[in-house]
Order: sequence, then C-alpha cells, then structure tokens
Amino acid sequence: MDPVIDAPRQHSFFVHYVVVGLVGSLLVAIGSLGVGWLPVNTSLYDNPVVDALRSPGLGVALARFSVIAGMALILQAWLVLGYDVLRGRVQDMSALWWTLAAWCAPLILTPPLFSRDAYAYFTQGKLLIEGLNPYDVGVAAESGWFNDGADPLWAESPTPYGPLFLLIERGVAEFVGPHPVWAAIAFRLWAVLAVAVLAVAVPALAQRHGISQPKALWLAVLNPLVIMHFVAGAHNDALMAAAVVVGLLWAVDFHPIPGVLAIAVAVSIKPIALVALPFVGLIWAGVHAGWWARIRSWIASGVIVAVVVVGLGVVSGTGLGWVAALSTPGSIRTWLSPPTALGMIFGGAVRAVGLGDHVDLAVAVFRGVATLVAVAILAWLVLKPEGRSAVRGAGLALLTVVVLGPVVQPWYLLWSLPILAAAGMASRWLHATLLLTAVLTLHGVAGSSATSDALFEFGDGLGLLLVAGLLAVIVWASPRERVLLLGDPGDPGLVPDDRPAQARFDRMVITGPQD
Repeated sequence: MDPVIDAPRQHSFFVHYVVVGLVGSLLVAIGSLGVGWLPVNTSLYDNPVVDALRSPGLGVALARFSVIAGMALILQAWLVLGYDVLRGRVQDMSALWWTLAAWCAPLILTPPLFSRDAYAYFTQGKLLIEGLNPYDVGVAAESGWFNDGADPLWAESPTPYGPLFLLIERGVAEFVGPHPVWAAIAFRLWAVLAVAVLAVAVPALAQRHGISQPKALWLAVLNPLVIMHFVAGAHNDALMAAAVVVGLLWAVDFHPIPGVLAIAVAVSIKPIALVALPFVGLIWAGVHAGWWARIRSWIASGVIVAVVVVGLGVVSGTGLGWVAALSTPGSIRTWLSPPTALGMIFGGAVRAVGLGDHVDLAVAVFRGVATLVAVAILAWLVLKPEGRSAVRGAGLALLTVVVLGPVVQPWYLLWSLPILAAAGMASRWLHATLLLTAVLTLHGVAGSSATSDALFEFGDGLGLLLVAGLLAVIVWASPRERVLLLGDPGDPGLVPDDRPAQARFDRMVITGPQD
C-alpha cells in the first residue's frame, strides 16, 4: 500500500513536481490551436483565438513558441521528478498517477500534434463504411480524404494496421459522422485509455521482476514521449504497447492463454507485436523447460493468435491483406533509422564523387543487411533465452526491430521501453534511455519529422543543432540533469533494491532444464 502523504507534503509535491509539467501541458494545448493539425473544412477556423494563432507571422510564431516552451517544461519536470524517484525520495504511486493525469488532461481535447495519423484512421474507417478494403486501396479512394486532414504522404498506401484496429476505425467513423476533429479526439481517448492501462500494468510487471514500481512508472509512462506521441499525437501504438504489456503480465501472473490472447489483440492492432509472441511461449513453457516443452508452447501460442487474427479479419471483411501491407511504412526514408541513414550517407558520398546516383541501391543494401542482422538477433533471443527473463527478451526483440528497421519514428521507442523498464536496466542503459528520451523530445519540438530523401536537409540539420545546443545548456546548467543524462558512477541503475526483490528477479530468469 502506498504511504499516506500529509497535507503539507501533498502541497509540496504538487508545487515541486506537478505544476511545472501541468503548465507545460497547458502551453502545448494553447500552441496546438495554432500549429496542431486541423482538417481543411472545420468551423474551428472561425474561432477568434484559433484564427489569431494561425495568422502568418506573429500568430504562428507564438503558437510554435508555446509548444516548444511547453514540451521543454514537461521534459524539465520529468527530469526533476526522476532525480528524486530514482533516489527513493518519491515512492507514492497514487501521487505519480495523479501527476500523469495532470500532465495529460490539458491535451485531451486539442487538435492532434506532431502527427496527423488520427485523420488517416478516420478516413480508413470511412473506406470500410463505403465497402472498400483499406488493405487494397489508400485513403485517396475516399472522396473527402484531403479535406478530412489525412496526410498526402500516405494517400495511395494501403494501411499496415491489423483487423481489430480497422474495426475500431470503422466504429469511430460511424459514431462521429462527418466530423474529423471529433474523430481525432475519439482516437485520442482510445490512446489515453491505453496509457492508463500502461500506468497500471507496467508497475505490476516491474513488481514481478523485483523492480521499483515508482521507478518503472516514471521511466516508461510519465515519459515526455508518451505525452507527445501517445496523448498529443493519438497514435495507435499506445493500444499495441498496452496489449503487449498486459499479455506479458497475464502470462506471468495467470495462465499463459490469457496472455497469448492479449498478444493476439496487440497483433490485431499492429502486426509488429507478433515479435513478442515467442516470449509468451517461453513463459508458458516455464523457466526450467526443455526444447520440446518450448516447441509445444510456441505451436499452441501461434495457433491461438492465428485463429484470433484470422477471425477478426473475417469479421472486419478485410481478410489477411495486412500481410502484404506490412511494407507500407518502409516506403519512406527516415534519418532516425540507422540502416537507412547509412545508406543515404554512403549513396550521397558516391554521388558526390561523381560515380553516379546510387542512393536507392545503397539504401536497399543497407536495409537488407540490417534485416538479416535483426533476424539473427531475434533468433538468438528466442532460441538461447537462458540467463534472462522472457519479458526482457520480448523488450530486446522489439528494440532490435526498431533499431534495425527500415524506418524509425520517435514513438517507436515506446514499443519496447515499457517492457524493458519493467524487466530492469543496468545503469549505462538507463542513462542512455534518459538521454535518448531528451534527444527525441527536443528533436520532435524542433519541428522535424526526419523524413527526407535529401542527403542533408537544412531544416532537419538546424533541428538537430538546436537539440544539441539545448542539451548542452541543460547539462551545463543543472547538476541534477547532468547526473541523470550522463550518469553517476555510483548509480546501480534500475535493479532490485533488496534481497526479496532480487529473489523475485531471479525467479523470472530462464535457466533451462535442471540436472
């Protein structure tokens, strides 16, 4: 049970930790009226505040400054809170849950920020209502797609989402009618529900591993990237991440079949969640299981997921079209993807010395090599699981898919972070995660999506320089942030704090058959 906090301490906690992040969130909400994504035809443009903040020049500049300042305050509040959480000074889970609610609340009814995927979800739902299959056609097949706010980048692309999420899209489109703004808010409510599930499930899974619940909650769910991309951006990745964490938790706590069913839900939202399935199979088999027990569990898990996903495909009327559509995200190039970035750099260098334009070939080669490396790492994680927990293996597998994938978006880090936070981290990986969170947060507010076919895009370069400068100021100005981001030689990391916790951690580690 959480310790009771008396009134003076409650006031101190609110002022010291909650207020700064709340003010930041309010600033982001105000700025979203000027630079958030709105459909072409909406009565919001008639609102005098929206009109003022969207006016060229001063209005847009103020809106951008509001978003940048707001996210900077949220990042600062998160780091200040984390400094005390990691040192055991803040342990009250209820206070942390209320902090999360306070930081998210101002963003519930705002236009989407940092992404307009919510409008694509809405348009795909309209396609289903019209009897079209989003696995066969892009949103451009719907007559009002552009006015509804969908991104032209994906206009002709089939959706890579699973059949359950298509049913959610259709349900939202039927519920809100011809109102894309309300559709975006509805998808945000789904994402917020997923964040609430993560806020409960991540600490619970951490407790099973002997990891501090407040530390895991702070790192994985109060994270600024969650505020930016799951709440403000309304990404369906939140639903997938929540279902995966719940699946792992249920597999550990109850019978693995409920865990497998939760993974099936995750796969039916975003099929990439299939990467986590073999690790639920390992939990099912048990930490002392031999090869045959593992194989039986993998087969049973695969059959259950296949039945659920195929069944949902039949219910949605879309079949298994998502299999062919899995390559859709890879049709763009992102500098955040290491293999894609290396391919663009190498191809650009070849072109610069006059050996021809082979950027496409270079990117394809580097992506191909990275895919082979990723497959090898995944095979090792699944086939040689001894010495780590199955939950940690699932987190590492999802992280591998992201780092070596053909396209990386900042919120992809959140596929694996909740799992790895629950399974524990050594000090160097904890501080690397904190630094990466700061970089991706500042990179996002610098206004760059990091999607360019050019070798060096000036906007992206300026954004990265701004990130480097802001991080340098933070590290120089604040000893606490310097310790958090760069590490402390005496910091053990996110590990069990005492012997009972260590015993719980050890029970989760796969050992294989005992002689």
